[in-house]
Amino acid sequence: MRAVLVLYFKYFLLWDDDFATTIYHTFVALCYLTPILGAIIADSWLGKFKTIVYLSIVYALGQVVMAVSAIHDITDTNRDGTPDNMTLHVALSMLGLILIALGTGGIKPCVAAFGGDQFQDDQEKQRSTFFSIFYLSINAGSLLSTLITPILRAQECGIYTKQECYPLAFGVPAALMVVSLLVFIVGSGMYNKTAPQGNIMVKVCKCIAFAISNRFRHRSSVYPKRHHWMDWAEERYDKLLIAQVKMVLKVLFLYIPLPMFWALFDQQGSRWTLQATTMNGNFGLLTIMPDQMQTVNPILILVLVPVVDSIVYPLIAKCRINFTPLKRMNVGMFLAGLAFVAAALVQLQIDKTLPTFPSSTEGQVKFINMINEKVNFTAGDNGISLDAFTASEDYLTFDEPFHLNLGPGANYPISVPDGTRNTIIIVQDAVVYGHINFKDFAAKPDKGANAIRFLNGFHSALNVTLGEEQFGNIVNNNMSQYVNVSQGLAKFQIKNDVGDVCMYEQTLGFGSSFTMVIPSTFAFGPNCADTIRPIMDISPNSVHMALQIPQYFFMTAGEVVFSVTGLEFSYSQAPSNMKSVLQAGWLLTVAVGNIIVLIVAEAATLEDQWAEYLLFASLLVFVCIVFSFMAYFYKYIDPTKIEAQFTQLDPEEKEKRKSLEMTRKESHGGGRKGSDSSSDNEKVKQTRI
Repeated sequence: MRAVLVLYFKYFLLWDDDFATTIYHTFVALCYLTPILGAIIADSWLGKFKTIVYLSIVYALGQVVMAVSAIHDITDTNRDGTPDNMTLHVALSMLGLILIALGTGGIKPCVAAFGGDQFQDDQEKQRSTFFSIFYLSINAGSLLSTLITPILRAQECGIYTKQECYPLAFGVPAALMVVSLLVFIVGSGMYNKTAPQGNIMVKVCKCIAFAISNRFRHRSSVYPKRHHWMDWAEERYDKLLIAQVKMVLKVLFLYIPLPMFWALFDQQGSRWTLQATTMNGNFGLLTIMPDQMQTVNPILILVLVPVVDSIVYPLIAKCRINFTPLKRMNVGMFLAGLAFVAAALVQLQIDKTLPTFPSSTEGQVKFINMINEKVNFTAGDNGISLDAFTASEDYLTFDEPFHLNLGPGANYPISVPDGTRNTIIIVQDAVVYGHINFKDFAAKPDKGANAIRFLNGFHSALNVTLGEEQFGNIVNNNMSQYVNVSQGLAKFQIKNDVGDVCMYEQTLGFGSSFTMVIPSTFAFGPNCADTIRPIMDISPNSVHMALQIPQYFFMTAGEVVFSVTGLEFSYSQAPSNMKSVLQAGWLLTVAVGNIIVLIVAEAATLEDQWAEYLLFASLLVFVCIVFSFMAYFYKYIDPTKIEAQFTQLDPEEKEKRKSLEMTRKESHGGGRKGSDSSSDNEKVKQTRI
């Protein structure tokens, strides 16, 4: 669904690039904040199975609401097919996204763990195989969906007006989510369902909170100093739990710089997709849509993961280079920075090909000679000479009114609105030259389409069609409305009132705008199309989408080195019963990364997109330097050995803890009953996936 989400914001809800990017990353951030809630619900109350079922219903319901929100016929539509009342569409879209965020975030920490619960302790090999297939399935699903969903989106559907079929693009995932949920429920009797045993994250938070409050309470008293600030929790919690919390906090401290990587990574679905809309997606045998370029990421993952594990890492080891996990993660972040440098270079190439559109304080004019003879005239200080049925080479820019002098008795004051592009056609009224003004496109056509219109210089009205698209009945010396035409060979039918037909063909690229001039010399017959003159107002996209492949390669290589290694490192450094705590912390870095995108994009206010890319790359390089210092001072540990030191406390230590607890209760009026760590020695033996 995310593959087409930013385009849905831009082209259906009609939001600008910046606001579409903002809402996109807000949604992604919410998706990675809610896993904490899902983990607490599963471990404390419902268990993993019921949590997956209930929140999957919320998930599917959110997808259904998104599909309904994209039905443009649920409200009145304007003449151009856009919804008239956008409030309902926006409200339903936001409700759908919130439900999806709750659903996907809630089941994220449960699905893989529930799969791991199906294996016994002696089935480590089978469990490892399951997780490999699970990871492969995720990327295979990502590849298929990123290919298929844009195809569904590109279909035309609607009752009264034909529009891109976002309801289908959102509805198919909704239907498949319902099917998958039913399949999951059917197998209920086959599953090994572990009962909820209390959330370790809650216990960790309570332990940390007590250590802080206890230290603050005794800040002025004569208490012996502690080696670590977490040692102030000894009055209530086991030393084993405290030691485990210390290990977790040590890893979480290393997580602090990591969100910057995700800030760059998740822009593949927003900024990079929008960048692709200004590029040429013709690959010869197939045409790639902008949102389909994201398929490069899962394809490269499927290729790079085995290559890195089987070839790159072994070669580095043979070279006797100590390529530690933290060094790998640093390399991954650096590669992501290179990806954004590559994106900036591509953007610079795109900007070179873009026409210079007028600013808010100036207007632009192009001239077309519709007279069957050469015309010499002046526009302000510009002398212009145009042959019959030709146009000036480019638009002229004016920041104030000017005079159009077409000859004796034909001197006209011209004032064009600021921020607009205009076409002025030169016509002949009796013996005096005159002019007619038309407003042009002042931006690249959306979605890589081509904005086409017809200018009729013929002596009678003409009707132009392209399939079901109607350009309208065009009278003499008048211009048709713009019609968006897809890339490829377009076949236009030109018809007069008596039924004569002329077929005109034009091969179109991506993102161009043409005015097709039908001159007064036009005549129906076998060679009628030869007299039609296409005038290019906006040149097609000339930078090829293939130039995005290097930036996708660097980003995916960075993901493979950073993400896979980061999870492996976190698990190796985490206590046996706190894997889920670090999993939640890891997912939280993704959420914070998307929040960073919002902050930087809003605070920077850079006009040039390439400059924003370089800004993000520079920030990540700075983070790489900071992380390298943190990694240098980090000491790798073996959690199993540390836990073994505290598994059994000697009787003297137990008596000391009991005495301290009684003293605390007496000094605070009895305090709270019971202890959160009454059964810690039993629970720490359990291993969480």
